[in-house]
Amino acid sequence: MSAELISGKAVAEQMQNEFVSEVSELKEKHGVQPCLAVILVGEDPASQVYVKNKGIACQKIGVKSLEFRKPADFPEADLIQLVEQLNHDAAVHGILVQLPLPKHINETKVLYAVRPDKDVDGFHPVNVGKLMIGEAEFLPCTPAGIQELLIRSGTETKGAEVVVVGRSNIVGKPIAMILCQKQKGADATVTICHTRTKDMKSHTKRADILIVAAGKPKAVTGDMIKPGATVIDVGVNRLESGLCGDVDFETAKEVAGKITPVPGGVGPMTITMLMKNTIKAARLTLKK
Repeated sequence: MSAELISGKAVAEQMQNEFVSEVSELKEKHGVQPCLAVILVGEDPASQVYVKNKGIACQKIGVKSLEFRKPADFPEADLIQLVEQLNHDAAVHGILVQLPLPKHINETKVLYAVRPDKDVDGFHPVNVGKLMIGEAEFLPCTPAGIQELLIRSGTETKGAEVVVVGRSNIVGKPIAMILCQKQKGADATVTICHTRTKDMKSHTKRADILIVAAGKPKAVTGDMIKPGATVIDVGVNRLESGLCGDVDFETAKEVAGKITPVPGGVGPMTITMLMKNTIKAARLTLKK
């Protein structure tokens, strides 16, 4: 029997429809229009598509979108100056520097320049620290989207055995921290596996919830999955045969209880959670 599909596309659509009324209320009651500033340096094709999709999402829900497109040789000092300019612009609530940046630019230095209360990507060390102690204002977008998929698909996380394959700062580590917090949609027991894990299968096979962000196509196969488990595939890999995830979908779907497809799974949730963080950033300005 094939697993139930968890459609990130459908959940993202539902959430974005919910955001429309929230943004409308902010405008009508408080005179505040959430505003997201996106900085794109260079001509990376994937980044171009991603920025375009962010603009479409902003337009759909009523968030103001500002785009700053700079050439690949744009100086690091000028980029940081632009970030500082946006930090001090009261009309801008969220700042996103699109990664990857050209090699002559220190990504860490630029990301740290973004003010924490405008860091809607959730990458600033202040926001990472708040996540660690359970007081996060902005969750990193992809991990936050994963949690939302679990909640909205009816997957029980309380007391669940969660295994995360991958230890990146963007997905692996933060989703582990999110799901072990003492709160709704979390309260799980989490194991992180990585390239130095011995006998990976012994860990993945006991997971009630398996989250795969390995960065390797079809790294997890059906024989590595516990029957009935919920499988969240974060990977997107472009092969000659087309797009595929980090999970071998064809074998996994015959074992799992629920599974995200690639494409149409986690991907659409990342932009949706970016919208959520931008709206929240706008709301936080009302408290100041």
